[in-house]
Amino acid sequence: MPDLSASTDWSRCGSRPQAASPWPTVLRGAAALAAAMGVGRFAYTPIMPLMHTQAGMSDSLGAALATANYVGYLVGALLGIAVPALLRSAAGLRAGLLVLAVSLALMPLTHDGAAWWALRLVAGAASAAVFMIATSAMLAGLAAHAEHMTGWAFGGVGGGIALSGLAVVAVQQVGSWQAAWSACAGLTALLTAAAWNLASRDATAVAPAAAATAERPRTQRWFAALLASYLLEGIGYIIAGTFLVAALQQGAPGWIGSGAWIVVGLAALPSCALWMRLARRMSRPVLLMIALSLQAVGIALPALYAGSGPALAAAVLFGATFMGVSTMALAIGTHLRIPRAIALLTTGYSLGQILGPLLAAPLLRHGYHSALLLGAALVLAAACAAAACCIRFPHHLTPHARTV
Repeated sequence: MPDLSASTDWSRCGSRPQAASPWPTVLRGAAALAAAMGVGRFAYTPIMPLMHTQAGMSDSLGAALATANYVGYLVGALLGIAVPALLRSAAGLRAGLLVLAVSLALMPLTHDGAAWWALRLVAGAASAAVFMIATSAMLAGLAAHAEHMTGWAFGGVGGGIALSGLAVVAVQQVGSWQAAWSACAGLTALLTAAAWNLASRDATAVAPAAAATAERPRTQRWFAALLASYLLEGIGYIIAGTFLVAALQQGAPGWIGSGAWIVVGLAALPSCALWMRLARRMSRPVLLMIALSLQAVGIALPALYAGSGPALAAAVLFGATFMGVSTMALAIGTHLRIPRAIALLTTGYSLGQILGPLLAAPLLRHGYHSALLLGAALVLAAACAAAACCIRFPHHLTPHARTV
């Protein structure tokens, strides 16, 4: 099995013996990812319709706020490349979580579009920073004796999506869009408290000497294929993430349409653990190719077929694959030992998320079907790039010179 530990001091957090229970790391990591991604990034999806109807937000402003979050995410990813010590910073993790909670709490206190835009930009940057730091900590901390449990930690994203979706649905019955943002800010604060001790205060930015001096294997060609696949996935995934719920509400009215985002979150919750369990028996690049192919089918379904059945299958397939893809892609990148692999992959992914809506916008004049088909085609292209990564993949690498 590929080795996912990193050239940091994360694995020595608290000087715990290898036999220590991995569950504290798993649960804290899940809480951090739930706050950063499940709530901080994705809560806007179910809140946006409320802001349109109650706050008078225009369609163009709604799209601009989504773009601001994507741009902020890119800024955070680039910061991880420019300041690699950030990936080992306990203070960075905690500051990112607090900034995220505050940015959500400030959203209902204003009606100014420029202020909303700035807050979503800041939230995106904080989300990226928390995601990269938490992922680095988890992959390194669990690699020694509980690598297979990283899937449960990544499942926190699905849990965050489901919790924020349920919170918005509950508040929607008795409250306003302001109450929805406040509920999500409170949820983020609780998750921040749960994730607070994920990183050790004693972690340093200095890599072990052996890792610093050891020669790294030449794995650039596999990483190039992986990066291309993850970039294409970012484009196709965000098209689906932006328009899938609206398309399902048109094609499948009723509880499936209104609750589609909750279904996505519930499907994502166990998916990473299931994909990582499969990874104990199969090649991760092969599984990445399979997950991307299934996701492409899920995105295309509501564009090709109407009704509740295809809508439910689309929500389940999308939820069951999008975080599994991220889990395996980041694990493969770490295994290949490319310097700052997580930050590089996150940057490619975030670039894709900015390009996706721009490519899909001209197709929206005739509804969502053409945009979803474009997203499915791009994800299928990502699967082809992952197939290239499978060719003579170096599954067995020496245990030194690991990097995140």
